[in-house]
Amino acid sequence: MKRIFEIDPWKLTSHTFSKEDKRLQESMTSIGNEYMGLRGNFEEGYSGDSLQGTYYAGVWFPDKTRVGWWKNGYPDYFGKTLNAPSFIDLPVTINGHKLDLATDKISDFSLSLDMHQGLLTRSFIYEGKDCRVQFTFTRFLSSVIKEAALIKVKATVLSGEADLQIASRLNGNVVNEDSNYEEGFWDALNEDANGRSIQLRTKPNNFGTPQFTVLLKEVTREDGEVISGDVTTASGEVSELFAKTLTSGQSWELEKDVIVITSRDVADEEQAARADELMAKLTSKTFAQNLADHEAVWEKRWASCDVTIDGDPAAQQGIRFNILQLFMTYYGRDPRLNIGPKGFTGEKYGGATYWDTEAFIVPMYLAVAPKEVTKSLLEYRHEQLPGAFHNARQQGLKGALFPMVTFNGIECHNEWEITFEEIHRNADIPFAIYQYTRYTGDDSYVKDEGMDVLVSTARFWADRVHFSKRKGQYMIHGVTGPNEYENNVNNNWFTNTMAKWLLGYTLERWPLATEAAKKRLQVTDEELAKWQDIVDRMYLPEDKELGIFVQHDTYLDKDLRSKDTIPADQLPLNQHWSWDKILRSPFIKQADVLQGIYFLNDHYTKEEKERNYDFYEPMTVHESSLSPSIHAILAAELGKQDKAVEFYERTARLDLDNYNNDTVDGLHITSMSGSWLAIVQGFAGMRYNEDGISFAPFLPKKWSSYSFKINYRGRILALEVEKDKEVKLTLLSGEDLPVKVWDQEVTLKEGQSQCLKD
Repeated sequence: MKRIFEIDPWKLTSHTFSKEDKRLQESMTSIGNEYMGLRGNFEEGYSGDSLQGTYYAGVWFPDKTRVGWWKNGYPDYFGKTLNAPSFIDLPVTINGHKLDLATDKISDFSLSLDMHQGLLTRSFIYEGKDCRVQFTFTRFLSSVIKEAALIKVKATVLSGEADLQIASRLNGNVVNEDSNYEEGFWDALNEDANGRSIQLRTKPNNFGTPQFTVLLKEVTREDGEVISGDVTTASGEVSELFAKTLTSGQSWELEKDVIVITSRDVADEEQAARADELMAKLTSKTFAQNLADHEAVWEKRWASCDVTIDGDPAAQQGIRFNILQLFMTYYGRDPRLNIGPKGFTGEKYGGATYWDTEAFIVPMYLAVAPKEVTKSLLEYRHEQLPGAFHNARQQGLKGALFPMVTFNGIECHNEWEITFEEIHRNADIPFAIYQYTRYTGDDSYVKDEGMDVLVSTARFWADRVHFSKRKGQYMIHGVTGPNEYENNVNNNWFTNTMAKWLLGYTLERWPLATEAAKKRLQVTDEELAKWQDIVDRMYLPEDKELGIFVQHDTYLDKDLRSKDTIPADQLPLNQHWSWDKILRSPFIKQADVLQGIYFLNDHYTKEEKERNYDFYEPMTVHESSLSPSIHAILAAELGKQDKAVEFYERTARLDLDNYNNDTVDGLHITSMSGSWLAIVQGFAGMRYNEDGISFAPFLPKKWSSYSFKINYRGRILALEVEKDKEVKLTLLSGEDLPVKVWDQEVTLKEGQSQCLKD
């Protein structure tokens, strides 16, 4: 653990500038607005160790993967998010000296991310030989004009005299840190000195994927008025220089307004005109007015999604930070987008879409965002079915195989044991349809477009299984389960279980499909019979003596031991052990069998859950960010309250406390919903099915109370849990709602509250 920010319920604040923690700080102060985002880099530049990162949603590049051991069926390219042209640059010169916090003496440093609206503020005093100057930088990415970024710098001379120069620069000469030989992915097209803009296009590729063109335009304002300086251009750059001499007590404030246009929305030849139009809209208001409009959007979001915790400020800060980062990454405004594991905060994982979205994001977004947000996530996968059919064909299989990693539906991950063995995703992704239907009560999607997904993935599973004549059962060999610390295993219990579930759910829903869906899909009686036979005779490894579901066929033959036998200086394993040693060990990266028990919770008895939890959790090292929340939820259900709270604290503050020693690479965006799930599904015990919704709350010992709101089938429900096992339920809006709390059933009426005790 490493904590570099002070505890505050609504802010991340530090008064210490630590050069060795610069990358960690950059990750934690990343901001975004769904359309674009950037790490917490310094506007004036920084010559020390740093990961400069600016990212535009949906803009990516197909980097080659073909190597000497390339095999048939291997992806043609590895998709990666691009470090995009930077717009925050404001290099500062003081009396001929270039400001650089890597080398300069400073005092009174302060860095703060206001979680009310994602406003980043940094200030410090430059302690020069001939002057002392206080600088304050403020920036946000607009949630009203998605293409807009606003940055403000204020310089105040505290003593002496300062000849100041500030350059407002747009910089297209950027590279990905993970690129080969510092290879750039952008070609400069145009630098317009008069328009203060640059236009660039991604380099051509040999894979038939589209190139992206971007245009960046900036203006500089002083006292609300656009001003002009000396403009210079270079390939991929435009810079405008402003200068002023200040004496003690004098201040100078400049505002940099930026518009970013990409070819995902605007054709190349129309980008300049569109940028002018948006800039006029942006500059028709002051910085303060634009910020107020932006904050109003966030105020509305927080009103529906905030979780309040009394008695534990660190826990409160953690969950708000996670909600902020999630909503800065995705709020459903563009169904062409999804949620990458790092969002806009780093290059790791290529910025693409994984199965994390459906497994971990959907359950939260269903309850805290408008229904249309989750619907957009479902549509995203439906639109990419052609790519899923391609992926299955590449493996010589029928049906559709959703990719492990993708931007466009085509698999673009370059590790075989993940890409084509971790196929459990092909049930996890359709599982979101089941969750959506169950939670909202809206079955219109599953009857039509959703049926395309169910049938297509069912056809894949029916072809991917094989029948063991010796055992008279269907099996699935050569897979990687959610525990990625084991590859190429046979009969991973989770994979087999979810394949069986997918086939069974498709059989259940098929008779209710629309006539249009039935006509499109042409499912035969022979197919239905085969699917049913697989459901009836799927092999699910189990050990009757231990009373557990076995992770895979040979798991119990390992040297089984708990994680407390690992020396502390060898953790995390993935940073200390060879891959060979990890694969041979019994240690589990993340919930595997327990992930299946979480998904299909009402399929298992409490005794089955407890035996499996007690067996697998001691061997789980939780080196996946996705792991702690699942364990928190199950621990809470099983009455293991202290463990549930321990895992909540880990998932809530995974990045803020750098639990896995890897936050320097970027935040763990798709696991951030885990803190919400741990409270709502864990501590509050929320469960739902076709018949309704229920709760079984408890209050953590350190907390005085907690509360949250959910939207459920057209109602807004507030729940507050206080000491002495007292629960207050309020139906804020909507029709009468039957709710079960513990073993008590009540009907809530709009505007009324009911208090219950266990």
